[in-house]
Amino acid sequence: MPAKFPMSLCAALLILAALACSVSAQIRLFGPKPTPQPMRKASDLIRRQEPVKVNQALLKEATPDNVHVVVSLPKQRAFLMIGDQIVIDSPISSGKRGHSSPTGNFSVLEKDPNHRSNIYGDFVDRSGRTVRAGVSAKIDAAPSGTHYVGASMKWFMRLTAEGVGMHIGILPGYPASHGCIRMPPDGAKLFYDHVKVGTPADVGDY
Repeated sequence: MPAKFPMSLCAALLILAALACSVSAQIRLFGPKPTPQPMRKASDLIRRQEPVKVNQALLKEATPDNVHVVVSLPKQRAFLMIGDQIVIDSPISSGKRGHSSPTGNFSVLEKDPNHRSNIYGDFVDRSGRTVRAGVSAKIDAAPSGTHYVGASMKWFMRLTAEGVGMHIGILPGYPASHGCIRMPPDGAKLFYDHVKVGTPADVGDY
C-alpha cells in the first residue's frame, strides 16, 4: 500500500512551489531588460538591385531591327539582346501577387514617350491639387469637382492589348506593380530608344 504524505507536508511543498514561481516571475519582470533593436528605416527594407549594365560595344551595333527583349521574372531583370548576347541588363519590378505580369511571347504593340494609365491614377481638383491618390478609375467614384489624372508611365512600351507594358516606375527590389514591368529611368529610355513596334519581347521564368 503506497505511503501517504502528511497534509502539512503537501501544503509546505505547494507553498514552496508558489514562492519559486513568484521569484522566477520577479526575476523576469525586474531583471535586466533586453536591449531594444533600433527601428530600421524604410529605405533599409528596400532590397537594392544591381544598376543598369550596358555593353557599350554591343550597344553600337544595336538597332530596332536586330534586338529583342527578354524579361526574367525570377531575376527581376530585363535584357535587351542581340541574338544570345546581352546589350542592356536592367533591374525591374514586375506584377505583385494578384496582379502578376503576363508571361509568354509578346511584341511591342505601341510606343508612347508620355503615356498615362487609364486604370490607375489620382483624382485632382480644378486647381491641380490631388484630392485622392492611388485610385482605380474602374472602381473608385470621383469626388465632386475633381477629375481623373492617370499615373505617369513615361517611355511606355505596350506588350498587351489590356495595357500591360514596360515603363518608368518605382523599383523596391521585388514584384510590386499591377502587372506592368517597371524600369529605372535610364533603363527605360535605353530600351525605348532601341526597340520598335513589332520588337519581340519574351516574359517568363528565364
